[in-house]
Parts: sequence; structure tokens; C-alpha cells
Amino acid sequence: MIEVPSPLRLRLDRDALVANWRWLAARSGPAACGAAVKADGYGLGARAVMRHLAAAGCRDFFVATWAEAAALMPLPEGVSLSVLHGVGASDMVAARTLPVRPVLASLAQVARWREAGEGRPCDVMVDTGMNRLGLRVEEAMSGALDGLRIETLLSHLASADEDSDQNAGQLAAFRAVREAVLARRYSLANSAGICLGADYAFDLTRPGIALYGGTPRGEAEGHIRQVVYPETRILQVRDVPAGESVGYGATWTAPRASRVAVANMGYADGFLRCHAAAGGGASWQGRSLPLIGRVSMDLIAFDASDAGAISEGDWLALDYDLPQTAVRSGLSQYELLTGLGKRFARIWD
Repeated sequence: MIEVPSPLRLRLDRDALVANWRWLAARSGPAACGAAVKADGYGLGARAVMRHLAAAGCRDFFVATWAEAAALMPLPEGVSLSVLHGVGASDMVAARTLPVRPVLASLAQVARWREAGEGRPCDVMVDTGMNRLGLRVEEAMSGALDGLRIETLLSHLASADEDSDQNAGQLAAFRAVREAVLARRYSLANSAGICLGADYAFDLTRPGIALYGGTPRGEAEGHIRQVVYPETRILQVRDVPAGESVGYGATWTAPRASRVAVANMGYADGFLRCHAAAGGGASWQGRSLPLIGRVSMDLIAFDASDAGAISEGDWLALDYDLPQTAVRSGLSQYELLTGLGKRFARIWD
């Protein structure tokens, strides 16, 4: 098979990933610190993320679906994996076969697991205010979970990235459930929840976005390191006379005789038009290249007039600090990561 290099790559910093997990683990106090690796490790590659974090000491991982769980087999030794979306009727073959726990999220799922789970351990999600997945508090405390082998009882914070009264309300509700429902461990905090303090840590924390370079709250600023560095290869450098325009809709006109670098990336790769509208850019050998014109499906253009001897085949590093790019583009830090497409080669440094 002929190996064809990609004109797009994500340079991924393993040391930064591990350092982020270690900072979150320290903030978790005596609680274990797990890792959410759903959406293919937030777009970085779940198998590689799991390998790196397991080597650093992480033992608890979470995915969304059974297909994601199956893709991670076999698991590293000593690692546990849970499926956050629970177990539907069509999932039971996978649930019986894989060494993975479902996070039961409804009375129907609880009944299904009682009937067909063969007494195996499970996790349970209780809804303390998100109104998304999970048993309602009164359902969880009604005795419906009696007799289940619950490894971890979970809930999920809806507003942990804000200074909201909802956080304290959910904390109080989860404490009440903890007193009423027997489980080996209890878990409430995501990345932002870890930043809220020790009261939210319980026995296990479940960071996601902060592992990958996102800043969930101000407490994490200066501690979370960038992990993902998207790069694109230049297809062509062209001279554009003053007064001529670049790209669809003629949204940028050269104010002077300009050199324009056309690169191999576009909205099909998750680099959306709002990046251009918000003034994103790239760099080459320390020189800044403003993004110009309209982003198209798989081409973008940069003003390389002041970039020196830049040429076809050179690699450009995109400006992609997650908190800054989120503010600039209007996209969430989650969207910025998980939207990066499959045409990017994932390269761990």
C-alpha cells in the first residue's frame, strides 16, 4: 500500500496532556482522577490518549457509546472503562461481551441490566439538575437501585464553568443521594467542577476539556497547557496586485502589492468561516500571517507579504490557543477540538 502524506497535521504534545492530568489530579485531592475520552479523545485519538494517561497513572476512563468502547479494546492492564450513554436494548451483546461498565441512566436501563446483566457491576447516573441523562433524584432514592452492584454513582454539573447558585444546589442534591444509595464510589466533578474546590471531588473526578488544553474556569488559567497545534501545508504562494481580491465573494482586497499563501485546509476540516470573520491567522518561522478572504471547503489564504522567503510546501502553524480562539470565533473550546477533521494526521511529540 502506498503511503501518502497528509497536507494537514495536528502536532500533539504528550507531555502537556500528562501535565494537565497531573494538575487536575492534584486539584482533586484524595479523589482519583479519571479522563473523558469520548468523541475519539476529543478529536486527538482516544487510543493514544488512553495509552499516555494510563502510563501516567490514570485508571478510570469514560466514553459515550459502545462503539467507542469497542474501538478501545483491548484495554491497558488495570484500566476501567465506562459508557456514559448507558445500555439500550441493542447494546446488550456488547455490554455482556466487553469488559466495560454501563452508566445506567433511566429506570428502563436499570430494569434491563437487572434482567440481563448477569449480576455484573454497573455505574449509575443521577440527574441533579441538568435534565439530560440520569435517574431523577426521587427515582434514585425510591429503592429502585437496591441490590445493584454499583461501582460508581455519578451526576453531572450543568453550570460549573460559571459562578452559579445551581452548583451548590446540585452539590446538596448529590450529597443527599450519596446518603441514600450505596455505591463503591461517588463522582460529580468534571474539569470545571474540579476547579470549584474539594467539596465537589468526592471519590472520583472526570475531567475532559482541561486535559486537552481547554481552560474551564479562571482557576485553571496559567496551569493548563496547550496540547493541540494544527498545521497546514502551503499549496501555492502567489502575487496579488493592489486592488485585486482574494477568494469567494471578494471579501478581501489587496491594499498593496501582496504575496498570498494558499493553504490546504477549509471548513471541511473543521476550520469554519467564523475563524476568518474573527481575525484568525497563522505563523511561519515566528512571522505572523493574517487569515484573509473567505474560508472555502478545503482552501484558505493568508497574507504572506511580510513573511520573507516563504514558499510552496512550507508548513504554517495555526493560531489555536483554545480559550483565545473560542473568544475570537464564538465557538466553544469543545467545538474547536472535536470539529477538527479526519484529514489531519495526528502526530504525538
